[in-house]
Amino acid sequence: MGETVAGKPSGGRGNLGDLLVLALAAGAFALAQTTVVPGLHVLSEELHASTSDVAWVMTGYLLSAAVLTPVVGRLGDMFGKRRMLIVALAVFTGTSVMAALAPNIWVLVAARVIQGVGGGIFPLCYGVISDTFSAERRPVALGIISALAGVGSGAGLVMGGLLLDHASWPWIFWTGAIISGVALIGAFRLPDGGSRSPGRVDLPGVLLLAFGLSLPLFALSRTSAWGWTDARVLGLAAAGLVGLAVFVRFERRAPAPLVDMEVLGRPTVLVTNGAMMLLGMGMFGVFVLIPQLAQTDPDAAGYGFGLTATQSGLLMLPGSFAMLVAASMAGRLSYRVGPKIPLVSGAVLAVAGLGALSFAHGSKVSVIVLSMAAFAGIGLAMAAMPNLIIGAVPREKTGEATGVNSLARSVGSSLGSQIVATLLAAGTTAAHPLPKDSAFSQAFGLAAGALVIAGIASLFIPGIGRGGATGVSDHKAAHRPTGADADTEQAEAAK
Repeated sequence: MGETVAGKPSGGRGNLGDLLVLALAAGAFALAQTTVVPGLHVLSEELHASTSDVAWVMTGYLLSAAVLTPVVGRLGDMFGKRRMLIVALAVFTGTSVMAALAPNIWVLVAARVIQGVGGGIFPLCYGVISDTFSAERRPVALGIISALAGVGSGAGLVMGGLLLDHASWPWIFWTGAIISGVALIGAFRLPDGGSRSPGRVDLPGVLLLAFGLSLPLFALSRTSAWGWTDARVLGLAAAGLVGLAVFVRFERRAPAPLVDMEVLGRPTVLVTNGAMMLLGMGMFGVFVLIPQLAQTDPDAAGYGFGLTATQSGLLMLPGSFAMLVAASMAGRLSYRVGPKIPLVSGAVLAVAGLGALSFAHGSKVSVIVLSMAAFAGIGLAMAAMPNLIIGAVPREKTGEATGVNSLARSVGSSLGSQIVATLLAAGTTAAHPLPKDSAFSQAFGLAAGALVIAGIASLFIPGIGRGGATGVSDHKAAHRPTGADADTEQAEAAK
């Protein structure tokens, strides 16, 4: 049977209390991605730092989380998801306190870089759910945690604005410390079940992955300042891609790889990761667009609503709530009819909302209603992703596989944010520093296009059945029961 806690089987124990703990853990990391965004200019003033130095508060966190997400997921498979979740939350809480007390910009940057270990929280949460929740509860729980990646990021913009308006910048990090601290306490009561895949840490693989990911992501973060065709951007991107190619070749031959390339190359996993990257592009593109549109002075630009940072964040709250509701619905649909219906229908709904926003963003009502449609669609589609991944890989690979899926979302988010920023900046001049309204139309249209491709790609995911089980094209191992179901089956066999 599965591992036990206090002598009792862990299989099937997952309940609402456990889900709440996991939601707090995932929410703490998701909020931390964006709460600091409204306060970057404040940090520059308060810590007497240049704009380029302050940018490392985001860039350092982004690069660290990108590298550490699959690493921590793999460590969860090796040493236990619950144990690694406790470690990740402890580090995240400690570095949040460190950031809140930072006396200068470089202490803050160091705290944010270490805080990137929180990127592993999502794959660890997925793994705990896979190992301990029943087949009926699992799809809903996975959907809710997956949706928190988007909901938390949107809410982070609101929270950051509120804290800056009514408190001070350290409270951005104190709040994160409180949420993750509560989750840390709760994590000790989580069931400790699931298969493990003992092995050594693939340090060369970690270093190659860090090199291959860091260079392109850093180049991406500098496109606004350097331009997309700058030799530095192209050179760093090319060097990073070469590094990733070497990483793939090395992992294929490594006796204990950081990432199992055979599993990663399965059609379901490969296409789902591609679709997740495109969903991340569309979602974060909208997170950039709506606040900037809402805060633009209509008298100066001829469009926009002239709202404060807090008010513009509140404009996205209905959409964030719609995403969370849609994600829970997607979980139930995945259990009953399989993940393909919520995935494809979600993409269609998101395309409709984003496409309509490209030409109907002139009023608050239209932005609220259409963003609700877009975010609900993204929530439906995104909630199906972990069900697909977990259904397609062996049980002992769930942390590793969902870690790569979370990484795909992060890469897409970075790409979408920078592309949108470039589109908005393209038509600005010293005399006319505000983007043209047509730039918003193009950017919303581009986000819709990313979702169109994601929807088309999802049609080619093979043999998706109820609860995320996949067809024979992936591997026989994909048919084996996972999580609590495996424990139940083993118990029956023992009888």
